[in-house]
Order: sequence, then structure tokens, then C-alpha cells
Amino acid sequence: MALSIINLNVNVYCTSTRFFNILATPLAITDGTTIAATSFLTDSGSAATAFPIVINGYYNLYINGVLQEGDAYTVSSTELTFNTVTASIAAGTPIIIEAVELSTTL
Repeated sequence: MALSIINLNVNVYCTSTRFFNILATPLAITDGTTIAATSFLTDSGSAATAFPIVINGYYNLYINGVLQEGDAYTVSSTELTFNTVTASIAAGTPIIIEAVELSTTL
């Protein structure tokens, strides 16, 4: 039996969508506190209507430019929810959600 070499080309593609919110008032956070998707702006500066549902990828949450732990929040199409966190965020603090979707082709 002859040895055959299989040459596979796998391409991985990434799309990233970001959403921005600068708090108008201070936000007291406890477990279950939410921020509606409609209170965010898209990359183009228009009002967001929903967050994308990420199937093969992940979300990143930045508060005042600092990446937050993945277990500290969840994202649904309608809202950002804080989990097991107790904190206070000052007015004027930027909150950024980044939705990263990965796909592959052979």
C-alpha cells in the first residue's frame, strides 16, 4: 500500500462586532443586574437593537477599558447581565461589549 499525503487547507475567519455605552448615571451592580442592548451604540454610532447570538465564538466585556472575567456576565440578544458581582460603576464610565464569531472553511 502506497503512502499518501493528505493536504488540507483550513481557513479560520473571525468577525467582530462591538457595542458601546457610556453610563449617564452611576450603576449599582448586584447579581442579576442588566443593561438593555438598546442602550448601546454600534460601531457606526447608530442605536443597537439587539446583540448578536454567538454560536462559535465568545463575548468580551470591557468596563473602563478593562477586560472582565468571563463568568462575571452573560450576554443574550436583549441584554447584558452581571453574575455574582457586587460593584458600583460611576457615571461616564464606558462599557464595551465585543461579540466575536469564528467560522472555518476547508
